[in-house]
Formats: sequence, C-alpha cells, structure tokens
Amino acid sequence: MQLTTTTETGAATDADTIAVALFEGAETPPETPAAVQELIASGEARRSFKSLALTHGEGKRWLLVGLGARDQLSPERARVAAAVARGRAIELSTRTLCWQTPLGVGAEIAAALAEGTILADYRFERYKSATAQSDDPEPPPAKQLERLIVSAAPGAETTVAEAGLVAEAVNSARELQNRPGNDLTPTALAEYASALGGEIGHLSVQTEGRAGIESRGMGAFAAVAQGSEQEPALITIHYEGPGASGPTLGFVGKAVTFDSGGISLKPGAKMAEMKFDMSGGAAVIEAVAAIARLSLPVKIVAVVGATENLPSGRAVKPGDIVTASNGKTIEVNNTDAEGRMVLADCLCHAIAEGAERIVDLATLTGAVIIALGSTYAGLIGNEDEFSGRIIDAGEATGEIVWRLPMHEEYADLLKGTYGDLDNAPEGRKAGTIVGGTFLSNFVGDVPWAHLDIAGTAWDLGRTYAEKGASGYGVRLLVELARSYA
Repeated sequence: MQLTTTTETGAATDADTIAVALFEGAETPPETPAAVQELIASGEARRSFKSLALTHGEGKRWLLVGLGARDQLSPERARVAAAVARGRAIELSTRTLCWQTPLGVGAEIAAALAEGTILADYRFERYKSATAQSDDPEPPPAKQLERLIVSAAPGAETTVAEAGLVAEAVNSARELQNRPGNDLTPTALAEYASALGGEIGHLSVQTEGRAGIESRGMGAFAAVAQGSEQEPALITIHYEGPGASGPTLGFVGKAVTFDSGGISLKPGAKMAEMKFDMSGGAAVIEAVAAIARLSLPVKIVAVVGATENLPSGRAVKPGDIVTASNGKTIEVNNTDAEGRMVLADCLCHAIAEGAERIVDLATLTGAVIIALGSTYAGLIGNEDEFSGRIIDAGEATGEIVWRLPMHEEYADLLKGTYGDLDNAPEGRKAGTIVGGTFLSNFVGDVPWAHLDIAGTAWDLGRTYAEKGASGYGVRLLVELARSYA
C-alpha cells in the first residue's frame, strides 16, 4: 500500500473514499460537504466509538467514523477505529482511502490511524490459487487498498511515514509467521534474514548451521535440533546506526519453525498452529530491519535460534542431560519445553556478542494464555528500570505487557535431581514464571527481560489483527530502541 500525507482537506485529494473522524460533542469542520452535514444533523451519523455512517457528495464517498469522547481518545483506540473504517471501505470497493483527521489532534493520532489501516489491510495470500477466469465484465472486488492518504495538520509527515514503515514491518513478520513449516524452514528463515542484511544499510547478518552451533558448545540448542533432518540456524544480526551511543541492546528470539513437542508429543488438536512457534524470531528480525530503515542512532545485536522440534530415532529423550554454552547442565524431563533450551544458548551468545541490555521474545508457555489471555504478554525481568522501559514501550504501541514476579522460591523449583536445572519441573506451578526464571540462569548480571508472547502472537482478537499471525513485538521493540536513541 502506498502511504502519503497531505495538509489538504480530504475533498481536495483524489481519494474515492474519505473517512471523517468525529468526536462526541465536537463541531463538524466547516469545509465538510453539505451531504455530510445533513447526515450528522439527522442523527444517522453517530459519534460514539466505532460507529459508521456513509453518504455521497462531491463525487466521493464519505465514511463517517465515530471516535467517542475526545478525552478518551488514545493511539490504540485510533488504531481500532481505523481498522473498522478500513473494513467498511473495502466493502465499498475503495481503492484510495483518505483519513480526514479531526481538528486539534496531533501527529501521534494521525500516525495511529495510518498504522491501524495498514495493519488491518494485511492478507496472507501466498497459497491462494488464482481466481478462475469469468465471463463477468466487472472487475473482482478489491481485497486490499491501493493507496492511503492521511490529511493532517502540518508537521505530521515524518511521524506518519515512520508509523507506516513500522506497520509494514509488522505485516512482514506476520507473513513469516503464517508460512507453513514445510516452506519456512530454519534455513529459509536464515536466508530471509541474510537477504535483509544485503538490502539495508548498517545491517550485518551471520548465519550458522548445526556444525557451528555444536562448535560453540550450544548443547541445549543442539539437543532440540537433533531430532530433525532440517538444518538448524543460529542467526546473528548486528546494527549500529549513524551516531549511535548508549548501551548495546540485545534482542533474542525463539524461532521453532515447527514444534511437535518432540518425544513428549503434543496432542494432535491444533498442532498445526505450532508453525507459529517461531513468532519471537520473526518479531526480532523485522524489528531490527525497521530500526535500520529508520536509521535510529542505537546499537543492537539480535540473535535468533531457528530449529524444528520433532521426534525421531535421534531426538533428545526425556531424562537426557545436556550442557548449555555457559556450562550449566539441564535435565530434559519434557522435550516439549524446548524453547527455553534454545533461548538459553542464544542468550549466552547475545552477551558474548556484546549485548548490555537484553530482551527475549518467545511463545514459551501455554500457561501465559491461562493467566493473561490475549490481552497482555507476560514479562519477567531482573531490573526495574529496564523492565519499566519495556512496559512504557508496550503502552505507547498497544503491545501491552504485564510484569510477573521473580522470587527465589521459583528458582528452587528448577533445581535438577541429576543436573543443575530441570527444564520442566513437575507440579505445573507458575508455568510462565518458572519458564522465565529458567532463562535467568543464562544472563548473569546483565539487565534482562523475557516476554512470553504465546497468547498474543496469533489470533490476537483485535480489530486490526483478529485472526492468524499478529506480528506482536515488532512495534514494542522499535519503540524500546527509540527510548535509547
């Protein structure tokens, strides 16, 4: 979708549909066509949040969108309203949509309207067969917008353009997530990341396979990968923006491109969704790409551990003991608790590569869905200041997180009988917290936070990302990087 910003009114643009945002109790702009004024006066165009009404005038469609009370408007509510409007616009076969932002709102709301529209416009069509030829002379209805124009006050251009860039990065992450496991293998993900490194300035990408992982002493990662014939991939991305200063940020992502559970096989129902177990890795790759395209003055090292988790004659077995790259031994008492093993070695690698503040993203536990649903991601962190920055970034982007406690008693649950750590303690106590506490053994004193995105990575249920992949984490990571820029 092509995105542009203008200071002209919607009527002055070449858009075929104008979305006019209305506040409760606010006056309608005087330049609004008479047909729109009449629709508002009749009461058909309501100003309550997400209300829609349609009229025609001056050769255009006018879609009136309620934003509710002005004092309740937030960027997230603007995204939701934009997604609702986009849905109606597509029903009307809109090709070019113009958002007429209300008087008095700033660039942040204009950007959120663009962002919500772009996110809602995403469709995964990679495997759809071409439509059969028809005798119908009418063109098929549009599934997506061709252009989006944002009519806003002067000074909003850069903010809107950057929001559009980040929203497209989210959609790119969704495209990776939605690809099936026979297509997006660990090697394919590594090749995709490498291609980004060749396209984007200040971005360098290194990938290593099974031999490299084993030579680095990554026994936990290698153990998960050994059950699959597919080559695993350790993806390391470095970015240093122009004039970069401050700490080197570490982004670490779990990318299990298909998770059967291994020998501890998952139930068959909904196992197909386990192609989404690489969502953390997709978010990390696309966030760093967006940060590089924005030329933010920060330093980042990103590490993504990509593998399949499958049962086979050579797969890791319950009861096996493996050694991570920091020397800690792990009793593998459940092979379906594989993500924390992959991340353990990736966290160590990020620190070895110079990361001074680390956040990892992973679809780690089903327990986080029971605790928080699809509204919040779970956060476990070892430092208040860094965790606070992540919480603030979530609030700013709508990718909200909820911090869960760390306590020494949770660490006691992880003590192994025959090794240092048990990867899956019995008892099913505090599953999300225990998973995060396990990872804390691999970061030392480095400020670190773990985001469990199992409830938010797909089927988010928000108007702009209802079904399928959500790209959750891309916008949060970009905003976190901005806080250090």
